[in-house]
Amino acid sequence: MTKLCHSALVLFLPLLGLGQPAPDPWAFTHSNAEKALVLSHTGGFNIGSKILADPRRPGQTITCDHGYFEYFIPLHSPPTYLRRKTSIVLWHSSSTQTFQNRWDGGPGFKDLLLQRGYPVYLYEAPRLGRANWACKPHRYDVSYRDQDNFAAWNFGPSYLSWWPGLQWPEDPAARELSWEQATGGRYVEFDDYEHILLHAQVAAKGAVHTEQGEERDGVVYLTSSAAGLRALLTATLSDETIGKIRGIVAYESVGYIFPEGHNVTDRKDEPFGPLVVTREEWKRLARLDFVQFVWGDNRPEGGGSLWEEMVVQSRRCAELINEYGGNAEVVKLREDLGLVGNTHCPFTDMNNEVILGLLEERLRKSGLDGFEGRVEKGKGKGKGKSKVRR
Repeated sequence: MTKLCHSALVLFLPLLGLGQPAPDPWAFTHSNAEKALVLSHTGGFNIGSKILADPRRPGQTITCDHGYFEYFIPLHSPPTYLRRKTSIVLWHSSSTQTFQNRWDGGPGFKDLLLQRGYPVYLYEAPRLGRANWACKPHRYDVSYRDQDNFAAWNFGPSYLSWWPGLQWPEDPAARELSWEQATGGRYVEFDDYEHILLHAQVAAKGAVHTEQGEERDGVVYLTSSAAGLRALLTATLSDETIGKIRGIVAYESVGYIFPEGHNVTDRKDEPFGPLVVTREEWKRLARLDFVQFVWGDNRPEGGGSLWEEMVVQSRRCAELINEYGGNAEVVKLREDLGLVGNTHCPFTDMNNEVILGLLEERLRKSGLDGFEGRVEKGKGKGKGKSKVRR
């Protein structure tokens, strides 16, 4: 770690060569000075906690059910270093590790976004990971599902039957280690309405807390899997987040919300909804600058499987957001952009810089890619299908 002017921090990225088999499967732990990050400061904070009194011991309390945000703020020192106005909150329903590296060890979205000047926040929801100090007891039951997750996470149709052209290393040792990283990079996940609502409520408070100063321009929630459902709900909870939460990107969201009166049955008793909210709550979601649902390769729709149903629900959710004056789109990486081999978490795949290009294009169209200290002209709530450079 090197001390620079303005107390900047230089962090050296671990890097595995793009598209190249790794002779050493642990090569990603090695430093690479060419990919140094220049940061102003880093840190973390708890938010949204409750204080419970001990019914057996008067005067004794516990502070619990908080969320945890770890933040990384790029240096802003023109003309060499420029910081973006919009902050990106990275949110997975299980583990923040998904955004820290690709599964093969290459640079993850956290570092790629920091290189481009975006302040980055890693969100760990209440009772998960570093925010696991719960207000009520819970039980962990061992669930033997590595083999089922292989198909669910879209590596192939069945265990160890890999999709052709998968965006994963072909070297056997590197592939084995990547699979170990994917299966191990998890926390206990609470897929019930009590936790969905709790996670959303604390995320809403976090959006307000991370929005500070005249130069700041709100946050975009970058979500994966069941965090997509939680982020959608977050945007409907309070007028206080209007203008603070600017957009949502949901990579393969499992679960959706819908407004009342559109022939959708509310299923709070199911782990992934759907959830139904009032029209007034729905209008808050429609006021976001954009909502983007992204699907990897090998995701058909119209059949009876969970994933096929989720693609259909994403299209219906986007249609209704747009009917209420919003700006939502569904992007299928192969069908719409010609990208082959992406998995359930495309930001962890070997072509994740291409996937990041899709995000950058969406931020640009929505006027959310501006830099501090610059006046951005002619940008706004851009609509139309996103494009990506390959």
